[in-house]
Amino acid sequence: MRRIYPDYAYGAGPRSNCWWDETIAAPDWPRFDGGASADVAIIGGGFTGLSAALHLAESDVQVAVLEAGTPGWGASGRNGGFCCLGGSKLSGAAMRRIFGAEAAETYEASESAAIQLVRGLLDRHGIDADTHSHGETQMAHSPKAARRLEAQADQLQKAGEAAQFVSGDQLAEHGLNGGFHAALTTPEGFALNPRKYLFGLAAAARKAGAALYQRSPARNVRPVSGAFEIETDTGVLRASQVIIATNGYSSEDLPGWLAGRYMPAQSTVMVTRPLSDAELSAQGWFSDQMAYDTRNLLHYFRLMPDRRFLFGMRGGLRASPRAEAAIRRKLRQDFEAMFPAWRDVAATHCWSGMVCLSRNLVPFIGAVPDQPGLFAGLCYHGNGVAMGSYSGRLLSDLVQGRQPELPYSTAVQKMPRFPFGRARRILMPPAYAALGLMD
Repeated sequence: MRRIYPDYAYGAGPRSNCWWDETIAAPDWPRFDGGASADVAIIGGGFTGLSAALHLAESDVQVAVLEAGTPGWGASGRNGGFCCLGGSKLSGAAMRRIFGAEAAETYEASESAAIQLVRGLLDRHGIDADTHSHGETQMAHSPKAARRLEAQADQLQKAGEAAQFVSGDQLAEHGLNGGFHAALTTPEGFALNPRKYLFGLAAAARKAGAALYQRSPARNVRPVSGAFEIETDTGVLRASQVIIATNGYSSEDLPGWLAGRYMPAQSTVMVTRPLSDAELSAQGWFSDQMAYDTRNLLHYFRLMPDRRFLFGMRGGLRASPRAEAAIRRKLRQDFEAMFPAWRDVAATHCWSGMVCLSRNLVPFIGAVPDQPGLFAGLCYHGNGVAMGSYSGRLLSDLVQGRQPELPYSTAVQKMPRFPFGRARRILMPPAYAALGLMD
């Protein structure tokens, strides 16, 4: 594998002390060993890979999933658990300008459809994932941002869409009191335990006939006589078609087409001990809404059903024990600044993982150009619960030669390269500095 961060980023250090690991035990998948064949091989056992595996298996396609780590090891087992609108970092206006009105409208429809897909999977397969929150709430971090949210609420309401604007002096009575100036709640989306959802998908996929393998990293994908051979440490999997579903944990050579086309970026999360009613009252935050602030380098947070508080942020740029300790300290400082009444509340768990960005700021979901039988889905910009699951659903249709029934925008069918190739991480510090100044 040729990855662009030091080995530490892909090891156990950033993932240590992840809260979700305490909530459900990992299933025991076998390790891939020897030789086997499948109609479709999927590299990556996260939301994208397991969604694709489930939908393919339900269509009687023989499918095998190769997961490099243990189940839930990657971003799908350590994220913030926000099933919400997102996947792109472009505004609606920018998307229309770049891709055209039809592509933009189709993409917007796909974001809503992605949430509905996850809800349907939870219901259809009886997955208990501790869901809560009616839509999502955006918190204004400045007076200027508050005015922008108010204008946005007015536009949504005039268009007949449900939206609730809460001014700064009303935040406490709505249970949203913190270092904020206003809030805007929209009704789409919900929060969940991502590990319980992921393992529910896995159980459904295995029941449908998918073969799932852990500790089986793909080392090479080689086209052979109109098919593919995927080499692992202990065997070779032969498949007619391959789906790459590795997102922020991708490699420059799996396949070589991926080189320079994706940008992993760190996100860090902490979870507190359960909060008492008195502590919730002292801060004035008792809402069950999942929320995020209006910063470009945003923070995201929610009060979970067990009354623990989850708080996360973007921003880590380096991968080492020292850098990991520093970003965890910064996370704690920001938490205390936003929720000062909880300065003495202990964080029992803290961890980091990789989200994935693309140069054109939209996901990629589709066929790899000039490589028949090879497909990929990645770059969800920190919104992989819904969009990763949706990507897997679309890929299951594309692999079978079907036109997807669900919205499939042309905006997500191209993936340009970043400048500087494997050295492209040098773009991140100046970009983050500029975003920080904007915030």
